[in-house]
Amino acid sequence: MEFPLLTPELEEEFERRLSRVRMAMLENETEALLIGSTVNILYMTGGIYRGYIYIPQTGAPLFFMIPPAEATGDNEVNIRKPEQIPELLAERGLDRACRIGLEYDDLYYSEVERLKKLFPGAGFSNGSIIMRQARLVKTEYELNKMEEDGVRQSAVYSRISKVYREGMSDVELQSEIERLLRQEGCLGYLRTAGSRMEINMGSLLAGPNADEPSPYDFSMGGAGVDPSLPVGASGVILKPGMAVMVDMNGGFNGYQTDMTRCWTIGEPSDKAQKAYDCSMAILHELESLGRPGVEVGELYRRAVAIADEWKLSDYFMGHRHKVSFIGHGVGIELNEGPVVMGRNKSLLEENMTIALEPKFVLPEIGALGCENTYVVKSDGLKNLTTYNETLKQL
Repeated sequence: MEFPLLTPELEEEFERRLSRVRMAMLENETEALLIGSTVNILYMTGGIYRGYIYIPQTGAPLFFMIPPAEATGDNEVNIRKPEQIPELLAERGLDRACRIGLEYDDLYYSEVERLKKLFPGAGFSNGSIIMRQARLVKTEYELNKMEEDGVRQSAVYSRISKVYREGMSDVELQSEIERLLRQEGCLGYLRTAGSRMEINMGSLLAGPNADEPSPYDFSMGGAGVDPSLPVGASGVILKPGMAVMVDMNGGFNGYQTDMTRCWTIGEPSDKAQKAYDCSMAILHELESLGRPGVEVGELYRRAVAIADEWKLSDYFMGHRHKVSFIGHGVGIELNEGPVVMGRNKSLLEENMTIALEPKFVLPEIGALGCENTYVVKSDGLKNLTTYNETLKQL
């Protein structure tokens, strides 16, 4: 079967992905799927073009490509607008689906409504759910991409202390880290799932700014430098006694890893060290707990229990503003499924990839904690972000 934008040796990889999508279609009683979002075209082709992919339950998918993309294969068709799709499907006998999946969560409402009009009399389902379900478990190819991300992200983190200068602001230090990331090959863009998720190349939180709530559903806030992007570094000068939390971009190849490490300006206080040590205790226990068949919510509940045992509950996952999760899926996007929260009853599966980020916010000191991206394996969680986990000094 031909897939646009692919080298021949990758076609087996994308056959596996197509099989996963079709399994999810069956579970969601969907006979055909029409996708047009950037992330899902990337997942199904290995690259991005403007257009759509029509995936029937059986037979070859049909790739509709809008210029400047050019159709070259037997199952690729150039179109100028989506209204051409029904006639082209009919020519190939693919116009009989009674229930069609459209990406309700990834396309604008107006585009979804426009696509619905192409199929009068058909029923519709949420194709975004189908694609998220298919992308939950990663192939070996995807895991290799993410392992590469973790290595390159770790290489950047190992150089952070070398670009710190006394008297810097948090924005200046973040800018230096962004420069290191781009030099290492980072694409410079965070793809984040969710309609209200905006961030630049990541987040650096220092001192009291970490306790400033943000309207975005991230684990940590920060005021930002302008009300138009109220998250992250705010321009504060880095001073002794502050904790500096770095949670920066790990996207180098279309996939991402998510990693947080912390430094202090000068010697950490006993309270800061305790909070960081508790974060590490949580991570190490969850690394053993996180096996296939374990309920996702159990990871969250155990983390909350450990924070309570250490008498740090008031600061766990926020102080002025708390969030009710300690992790999320990672892949083509950040904040993919599964969300690691107490009420999530879904079960971990082998080769799911999740980021766990048990963090604490101490007033006046800042945010403390560690975050790693993991692969679920039969014997526990395998860490893809292996840079030194100790609390270090700048």
